[in-house]
Amino acid sequence: MSASISSPAGAARPFTVSHGDVLRIAIPMMVAYLSTPLVSLVATGVIGQLQDAALVGGVALAAVIFDVIFVSFNFLRGATTGFTAQAIGAADRRSEQRMLLGGLVIALVSGLLILLLHGPIGALGLALLGAEGEVATAAGEYFFWRVWSAPFVLVNFVIFGWIIGRGEALTAMLLQTLLNGLNIALSLYWVLELDWGLAGVAGASLVAEAVTTLAGIVLVAARTDRHAWSRPDLATLKRMFSVNGDMMIRSLSLLIGLSFFTRQSGVLGIEVLAANTILLRFYFFGVAFLDGVATAAEQMAGRAIGARYRPAFNRMLSLTTLWGFVFAGLVAVSFLLLGGWVIEMTAPSPAIVALAGDYLPYVVVLPLVGLVAFKMDGIYIGATWSRQMRNLMLASLVIYFAAWAVLQPLLGNTGLWLALLTFQGARSVAFRWMLPTLADRTFAGAARP
Repeated sequence: MSASISSPAGAARPFTVSHGDVLRIAIPMMVAYLSTPLVSLVATGVIGQLQDAALVGGVALAAVIFDVIFVSFNFLRGATTGFTAQAIGAADRRSEQRMLLGGLVIALVSGLLILLLHGPIGALGLALLGAEGEVATAAGEYFFWRVWSAPFVLVNFVIFGWIIGRGEALTAMLLQTLLNGLNIALSLYWVLELDWGLAGVAGASLVAEAVTTLAGIVLVAARTDRHAWSRPDLATLKRMFSVNGDMMIRSLSLLIGLSFFTRQSGVLGIEVLAANTILLRFYFFGVAFLDGVATAAEQMAGRAIGARYRPAFNRMLSLTTLWGFVFAGLVAVSFLLLGGWVIEMTAPSPAIVALAGDYLPYVVVLPLVGLVAFKMDGIYIGATWSRQMRNLMLASLVIYFAAWAVLQPLLGNTGLWLALLTFQGARSVAFRWMLPTLADRTFAGAARP
């Protein structure tokens, strides 16, 4: 379903989009996204100080389960951003708050269902990951404590999405900094000072998410009008569920693509797996920059559609493309100049250093190939073109698997990297190819340049 909010009586609400508008959203969100990997790094580091490999392995395995759960529900942030930005563009305060309330209801119900089913979810996840012995025990303890954060995590997705949809990127960055900073500080204190072990690390996540939720609720209360609250009707909830379901499939498809890459790396041998895992860290670092630009595109695309003003949409498209290539180019150059040093610092053996160095060029070009894909994700999310985004992502995933089936048997790890580049390239081409048709349909009868 492709859903959008229109301004009253279909009237256009003109506004301008400048370089400053793009950067005011993109740069704070880059900072926010870059801070997130530090949490996992610190959690692994403090548990590592306990000098028990089983504890480190347990945290790593349980973290995979949470990654799958929370990535699957990340659509709550994207859909809320899209609907909110459209309501802002249409100057429809009641619709903005109705969508926020609907998102919070979905988040709370989903979070409570995770808690209700956490036993089977944890057992199934650990079984699929092949956890055994002390590692399984450690993973189970970490999972038990951290899973109680699920309702807070999902509510925070909605609150973050709503704040970003309003264009308040600096506020979103500060809220993300509170979440990650508190998580890191409590992990260090509770594990290294109080010796709470796994419960300390998991409890830090729980408390950080809960405190951030409370802070978010305060922000929401300060930015909403109590007279504009209205209960979401059946049609609104149906539209939200449809868009959210499509976005969930999109998120899972991306997760499947990256997980498949890791799995196939392991098939090629432990050294290939280690080298590719190190190189994927570069990819996730680059994603933070690409997602910053994508978030700017997300907010402004939604606002332009809500305002029914095609000139702003076109201007957003050109400016986010320009700044996207600027930041992607900077990331690629940094990978090229610093990649060898980072590999030497993180690789466990000279053989893996050499192997990772051989494949570093693929990571260097990955941000340039993937830029359009990530930016298009942002535009499609902001426009709530969810059905088309779902279908194009699934088609790109099929192309990825087809490329892998041909290239990896012929070229080994080189073929695997080429398949991943094909996946990103297919997303870029497919989403960009479909965009003019969708934009023409969405803005039909609206103001044009």
